[in-house]
Amino acid sequence: MKVAIIMGSDSDWPLVEPAVQVLTQFGIETEVVVASAHRTPDKVHVFASEARQRGIEVIIAAAGAAAHLGGVIAAYTTLPVIGIPINSTTLNGLDSLLSIVQMPAGIPVATMAINGAKNAGIFAVQIMSGKHIQLVDKLADYRKQMANEVEEKAVRLSNKLS
Repeated sequence: MKVAIIMGSDSDWPLVEPAVQVLTQFGIETEVVVASAHRTPDKVHVFASEARQRGIEVIIAAAGAAAHLGGVIAAYTTLPVIGIPINSTTLNGLDSLLSIVQMPAGIPVATMAINGAKNAGIFAVQIMSGKHIQLVDKLADYRKQMANEVEEKAVRLSNKLS
């Protein structure tokens, strides 16, 4: 089980790292690459077109500003591509969000929230759970753990207020 994460700049790493943490928690190997759709287009082409042969099952692409990275990758592979719009401009990531979500018909990119790396990692696990049945129970346990954490926080807050 392997997911590739590609980001347009190494400065995106702190915002992308939560996806790696989630994937690691589920026992999924990650390949992390820095490449730009605009500055290193040949590298992006090779990365995307050879991903399946490297055992990649899902690609997560994080980019800011014009954010063409996910769309360019989707054009070169039939693997599922998940886009993470990065808040890197004075437009607070709205430009990135709109660039990723407005893909032309036929070349889809699943789009997460601005800086939504954690959900990108979870969504990649969900996609892979169709093939890797062991992930189904892990996802159910993950959701139970989240529910328990919410309940614990509610009790703590209630205790503070009483």
